[in-house]
Amino acid sequence: MTLQVSLQALKAFESAARRGSFKLAAEELSLTPTAISHHVSNLESRLNVNLFHRRGRKISLTGTGIRLAKATSDGFRKIDSALEEVMKAGSGVRVTTTSSFAAMVLIPSQHEFEQANPDISMEISTGESVDSQSYIIPIRFGDVSVAEDSDVIRYESFNVFGAYGMTAPSWSNQPITLFTTEWKNKSLPDPPLAAWLETNGLDGSNIKLKKFDQEIFGIQQAIEENGLVFCSTTLTKRLLKYNLLQQFETLSVKSDLCYYVPNKAGFETRSAARFLDWIEDFLNQ
Repeated sequence: MTLQVSLQALKAFESAARRGSFKLAAEELSLTPTAISHHVSNLESRLNVNLFHRRGRKISLTGTGIRLAKATSDGFRKIDSALEEVMKAGSGVRVTTTSSFAAMVLIPSQHEFEQANPDISMEISTGESVDSQSYIIPIRFGDVSVAEDSDVIRYESFNVFGAYGMTAPSWSNQPITLFTTEWKNKSLPDPPLAAWLETNGLDGSNIKLKKFDQEIFGIQQAIEENGLVFCSTTLTKRLLKYNLLQQFETLSVKSDLCYYVPNKAGFETRSAARFLDWIEDFLNQ
C-alpha cells in the first residue's frame, strides 16, 4: 500500500534539511517558520518517525531524516531537470540536417519562421545522428525506399541551373562542363542525370561532369564561374528568387531521393508540430 504524503510537506522538509533551519526554509519557500514546522510535524506524524532533533530553535537531522533528505533532494532535482527540459522543448526547436540543406534552406528562412512564430526559437546544426529528445528534429536526405511515406516532407526533383545572366547553353553544339554531386554516402541513389538527359532529348556526349561531395559546393562553383549545375530543385528555390541562379527551358525530373523526418508523427511538443507543419508547407509551396 502506497503511503500518501503531502508534496508541500516533502518540499518543506527537503528545504529545512538542506538549509539546516526552519527560518531559512521559510524564506526560500515564501512561507512562515511556523508553517514549515507545521508541515514537518505533519510529515513526521504521517511517517510515525522523528526526522529532526530539536534543541530550542536549532535542528539537526536524525538518521532517518538524513536518508529521506537525500532521497527527496535527488527527487526534486530530477523533477526540476525534467521540467526544465519540457520548458525548453516547448519554447524552441533544434533542427539537425545536412550542411547543404542548413545553409541553403533553413538558415536563410530562419527569420521568416521566427517572425511567424515569435514564441518559438529555432537552432540549426549539421549532423546525421538521430536524437531522442523531443525538441530535436532531424531532417534527413535519403533514399525514398527507406523512408516511411508519412515521414517524407519533400520528394526531390533535379534540373540544370546556371549562374544568373549567363547565356543559355547550346546543348548539342559545344562542350559543356556540368557541376554535379557524388554523395559521400554511397548508399544514396545517384542524381538522376541519365533520366534528365532522356527527358530533355539530349545524349550528353558533349557534357563533361565535375563532381563535388556536397550539392552546396557545386552550386557555389556554378555561381562563381558563371557555369552550370545539375542539382536538386529544393536547394535552388531561394537562389532563383534572388537572381543568383536561373533556370533554362529544360524539364526537371523526379529522383529516388527525399527529405524526411524519422518518426515525424512521434513529436509531441506544440513547437515541434508547428515547425514541421511550417517546413512542409515551405518546401512544397
